[in-house]
Amino acid sequence: MNDTVVTLVGNAATGVDYRETPTGGVARFRFAVTPRRWDRRNSAWTDGSTSFYTVCAWRNLGANLTASVNVGDPLVVHGRLRVRDETLDGQRRTFVDIDAVSIGHDLTWGTSAFKRVARANTALTERPVDMSAAASAANAAAVGSGSGADPGPGAVGKPVHTQPWLSEQDESAAPVGAAGVPTGPL
Repeated sequence: MNDTVVTLVGNAATGVDYRETPTGGVARFRFAVTPRRWDRRNSAWTDGSTSFYTVCAWRNLGANLTASVNVGDPLVVHGRLRVRDETLDGQRRTFVDIDAVSIGHDLTWGTSAFKRVARANTALTERPVDMSAAASAANAAAVGSGSGADPGPGAVGKPVHTQPWLSEQDESAAPVGAAGVPTGPL
């Protein structure tokens, strides 16, 4: 893959235009980047010439961008650079586009509050918990503990590692439900 990947720091020059397409939603906006330099002769900051880019963000990034960005917001844009030449009204023009991979507010100039968006298909992001397997393992652990008595349904033995990202110490401290599965916060 020989794409030119760039990271630009600037401001949203226009509002975000979001449209649904057959391949998914796309958001577009114009992005202005103005370099600033220290002028030693005048002892002041001076602005260079402003470069404008058209930023395209597809699918979830585009939808989130539409809800998060306003005109004038300072942003950091990371994505693939595309340069194209077109002839309009007999004049040849060059357009510079960025297919965004990531966009965020530039926190040098202010604060931002992140809010996770709930997705419609959560089955792709949730970890499955097989309650029947956890209950069987909990009963087997209680029976194998040497007590000799059948613990019966709903008995709780040593916590079963149903959540491998927790250590045994973390699971034993968490509240345990009837099936031997931790029910406390993760």
